[in-house]
Amino acid sequence: MRISKGKRVALSGILIIISFILKNTALDLMLANIFMIAAAIVAGFPIMKNAISALRYKIVGIDALVTLAVIGALLIGEYWEAAAVTFLFMLGEYLESKTLEKTRSSIKALLDLAPDVSRVVRNGIEVEISPDKVVKGDTVIVKPGEKISVDGTIIEGNAYINQSTITGESIPVDKGLEGTVYSGTIVESGYLKIRADRVGEDTTFARILEMVEEAQDKKAKTQKFLEKFSRYYTPSIIILAILLFLFTRDLVISLTLLVIACPGALVISTPVSIVAGIGNGAKHGVLIKGGDIMERLGKIEVLAFDKTGTLTEGKPKVTRIKAFGIEEDELLKITAIGETYSEHPLARAIKLSASEKFGSLNEEPEESEIITGEGLKVKIKGEDYLIGNRKLFTKSGINITEEEEVYVRAEEKHGQTVIFISNLKNMLGAISIADTVREDAKKLIKNLKSQGIKKVVMLTGDNERAAAAISEELGIDEYYAELLPEEKVEKLEILQRKFGPTAMVGDGVNDAPALASADLGIAIGGASTQVAMETADVVLMSDEVKKLSYAIGLSRATVKNMKQNIYFAIIVAAALIIGVLGKVVFLSSGMLIHELSVLLVIINAVRLLGYGDKGKSKAQVSI
Repeated sequence: MRISKGKRVALSGILIIISFILKNTALDLMLANIFMIAAAIVAGFPIMKNAISALRYKIVGIDALVTLAVIGALLIGEYWEAAAVTFLFMLGEYLESKTLEKTRSSIKALLDLAPDVSRVVRNGIEVEISPDKVVKGDTVIVKPGEKISVDGTIIEGNAYINQSTITGESIPVDKGLEGTVYSGTIVESGYLKIRADRVGEDTTFARILEMVEEAQDKKAKTQKFLEKFSRYYTPSIIILAILLFLFTRDLVISLTLLVIACPGALVISTPVSIVAGIGNGAKHGVLIKGGDIMERLGKIEVLAFDKTGTLTEGKPKVTRIKAFGIEEDELLKITAIGETYSEHPLARAIKLSASEKFGSLNEEPEESEIITGEGLKVKIKGEDYLIGNRKLFTKSGINITEEEEVYVRAEEKHGQTVIFISNLKNMLGAISIADTVREDAKKLIKNLKSQGIKKVVMLTGDNERAAAAISEELGIDEYYAELLPEEKVEKLEILQRKFGPTAMVGDGVNDAPALASADLGIAIGGASTQVAMETADVVLMSDEVKKLSYAIGLSRATVKNMKQNIYFAIIVAAALIIGVLGKVVFLSSGMLIHELSVLLVIINAVRLLGYGDKGKSKAQVSI
C-alpha cells in the first residue's frame, strides 16, 4: 500500500511522540528506541529510495547525503538524531510541495478554465460533445455562463465575453456579428453561434497553456549555473565530511556536515521564482516564454517600437481624398479595387471607406503585385496603376508636381499618412489616412523611462513627417521613418551595438523579421495573430500596450526575488557549516534550520504571485 507524503509525516511524528512518552516515563527504554527507529524507517524509506534512483544516473543529491547521515546515526546509536532528521526532511518536503502548489496556482487556474463540453449543431440538432471532438467549420452554440470551446467567428448573436483568460482584461468585451472569439473565454450574458475556425490544440487557449508549461522548463542562465554548481558542490561536501572524520574521528560532526551542507535552498532559489513570475504573467495576459527570457527582459536598455498597431490603434481611417484630374469617388473606387488582396491596415482603411460609400464593389484587379514596403502595382480594366508611398513613385519615375507636393507636405505635417495613386503617367491623387494614437501610449513611454530604459525608439515604414508628429506627441527619443522590413533589422543591429540589449515591440505580422532579430521580441495583441505567438519571446495577449511596463516590472521583480533567495541560501549554508565546525549546530537542529531556509525561499517567491494585482504603484514601477 502506498502511503502519501502527508500520512508518512503524520505517522513518523506519532511514532516519535510515543517514543518520547515511553522514554521520559521510564516505562521501557528499549521499546522507546524501537519506536524511534521505526519513525526513522517510515520517514527515511522514500528518501533512501530516491537516493538509490539518483545514483543509478550518477547523481549525488541531497537524498544521498541525508541517507548516509541517517544510516551513520543509527549505527552509532543516535536514534533520536536519525528520526529527527528523516522526520524534518519529509516534513520540509511536504511543506515545500504544498507551497509550490501556490506558486503554480495561476497556471492551475488556467487549466481549470479549459472548456470541458461543447454544444454543436449536427444534422440540424444541438448535441453536447467533448471539445476535442469539434471539427473546423462546425457551428458551436454558447449560452450565458458557458465557456467558449473554439477560436472562431460569430455568425449569429451578441454577447458580453470575459476574455481575461486570454488577454488579462478584467472588463467583459461586447462582441457581435463577425467578431472573433477565443477558446477558454466565458459568455457573461447573451447568446452566440460561432463558426469554428481553430479547434483542439490549435486554439489560442491551448497554445497559451502549452507555451506557459514549456516556459517553466526553459531554464534561466542563473538556474543552469546553480545546477552545474550543485553537481560539483555535493560530492565536495561528501569528501569534506570524510576528511573531517579522518582528522577528528568525530563521526557525529561528519554526519551533521553531510546533512546541513546540502544546497537545497540554493538549488530551488531560482526555479521557484521563475515559476511564480511566469505564472503571474500568464494570469495578467503576458506570456513570457521561459526563465532565460524573464532574466533578459529585465536587462533591456533600448525599446524599439513599430508604429501602426503598436503605438497607434492599428485601425486607421480615411480622413481626406484629393484628386488631380479625376473625380474623388472614382479615385477611391480604383484604389479600393487595387487593394482587394492586401491585408495592410492602411489598405483595410481604404476598403472600409469605399464599402461605406459604395457598398460591395464586387470587382477585383486583373493583376496585382505587392512591392514590399512600398505599395502595389495593379491592373484594373486593362490599365496599370501604382498605389503606395513616395518611395514607390520615386523609383518608378513618376514626378510629383509642386502643387501636389505642397498638399502632401501639409497633410504629413499633421501626422497624416498619404497614399499616392497614379496611372504610370500622371499622378491621379492622394488619400490621407490617420491612425489614432493609443490612449495609454504616452503614459507607457513615460513609465518606461522612469523604469530606467535608456532609449525609446520608433521604427516605421510610414513617412518622415507622420513619424515626427507621433514621436513628438509621445515623447519618443528617436525615430526612423520609411523603413523596409530588412531596414528595420539593420537599425536594430546599430542600436544593439551602440546602446546594448535591445527589444523590438511590434504586432507580430509585418514585424516578424525584426522581432526575430532583436535581443528580445515583444508582440502586442498576440491573441489576434499566430505569427506573434511563434516569433516573439514575450507576447502581450491584449492590445493594452501599457502592459509592457508591467512585464518589465515583473521581470525585474522576479530577478530581484531570485537574487534575494540566492544570497539568503548562501548565507544560511555558510552559517550552518561554520556552526557545525564550531560544534554549536547539531544534526537535528541543523536539519530544522536547513528545511526552514528552503521553505522561506519558496515563501519569498510566492510573493511574486501578488505582483500587479493592486495596480501599478510607484514602488512597482521603480523596481
